[in-house]
Amino acid sequence: MRNQGKGAVTGEQFAQVNNPDPFAPPVWRSPVHRTPEPVIWLVQLVRLLVRVVWFILCHPGLDLVAALVLLDWLNLGWPGLAGLGGLLVLVLLVLRLAWPPLFVRWVIQPARDGWRHWCYRRRWHAVMTITGLAPVYRGRVLLPVLGEVQACGPVDRVTVKLVSGQSPGDFADRAEGLAHGFGVHLCRIRPVAPGLIVLELVRRDALAEPVPALPVPQRVDLAALPVGRCEDGSPWLLRLLGSHVLIAGATGAGKGSVIWSLLRALLPGIVAGWVRVWGLDPKRMELSFGRGLFARYADHAAAMVELLEAAVTEMHERAASFGGKTRTFAVSAEFPFLVVLIDELAFLTAYQPERDLRKRAEAAIATLTSQGRSVGVCVVGALQDPRKDVINLRNLFPARVAMRLDESDQVDMVLGDGARDRGALADLISPLPEVGAGVAYVRLETSPEPVRVRAGHVTDADIRAMEQLATSGVAA
Repeated sequence: MRNQGKGAVTGEQFAQVNNPDPFAPPVWRSPVHRTPEPVIWLVQLVRLLVRVVWFILCHPGLDLVAALVLLDWLNLGWPGLAGLGGLLVLVLLVLRLAWPPLFVRWVIQPARDGWRHWCYRRRWHAVMTITGLAPVYRGRVLLPVLGEVQACGPVDRVTVKLVSGQSPGDFADRAEGLAHGFGVHLCRIRPVAPGLIVLELVRRDALAEPVPALPVPQRVDLAALPVGRCEDGSPWLLRLLGSHVLIAGATGAGKGSVIWSLLRALLPGIVAGWVRVWGLDPKRMELSFGRGLFARYADHAAAMVELLEAAVTEMHERAASFGGKTRTFAVSAEFPFLVVLIDELAFLTAYQPERDLRKRAEAAIATLTSQGRSVGVCVVGALQDPRKDVINLRNLFPARVAMRLDESDQVDMVLGDGARDRGALADLISPLPEVGAGVAYVRLETSPEPVRVRAGHVTDADIRAMEQLATSGVAA
């Protein structure tokens, strides 16, 4: 074969690339056949027609609107289009004034979702490629598919269909790059199904401002007590019935906000007498301010241990009464829902200098948290240090609240292994009281993924008013 210069390709059925090195082995390449340009145009036209037909079949509502507009134009011309536009505006105005929730659901929300979808779509290819989430297979760039976008206040939920072979961990490792690429504050990854994830993109911090104390509810739902607000604007509902709650946070994290918000949500039940709260206050500062809310109160070590043991006795008596008669606890005036509230749990389980009192307290708390849920006894404990040598009973608390913590490892100690990797950045909560007090991460019953929340700020005046209501016996 005749040389045609460096890099030339010769041959018919197969070709050899010329190499000036006489000792180099031959390199064979398949021949390149040029497709005629009319064939290319024909294939592209067929693809366009298929896409148009598929779009028409997938959007019947849009097809109907387009057909009405076309018929109106053909029959009435410009006056008909102007009248149709005026009628549409009138219908939207009536819907906005008469049924605002429907207007938000059918008009505002779809428009907001569509706008956010466009914003992400125009950056999608670049962000996926630069962050390394668009792999190349056989010379083709495989792009994760951008799905539905839901704008929920300051948080956008973007559904993404993964490329074959990708995992949610690939996106989690690049969450910081995704956040900067899309111009948001934070990106969290939520697996929802095999091959499908949701990106939670936080556009602004909706919890930067303190949440005012929530109004006292008209009725108490022990399975969903409103204590604050979630990051997406929905209410933060905490369950006490059939559960125990552990609140962990460093000094100044705002544990008192959660405690007093819980008591505020329980206030109608306290006034009515079918909810009783026993307060254990080692610091003698926090709970003593609203002492009138508690059916029983103790602030000395021996008295607190006796109160815990009294709760154990109450629990056993209820179990004896209910045994063989019912499997479900029903709240009543005879058997009220009992909340054992411990402001500083570690004082009784680790810091108590008297060994006998410490052992008795730990045994009583273990008994209550392991057996009390079925008979209407709930333990709510707050502590500053969640390490195992301080509290080794944390696994007996189904509901756990992680407020500002000192170390990143403590996040997993409170919320479980891998919680921080899934977005529970409790160690990064601001230490400034006006910014970070009351902010926490929790796991809601509807999802195992951590959710960022903020408890309501209950002022001293609010606590005094609550105490006055409880002592006077008048419900709000």
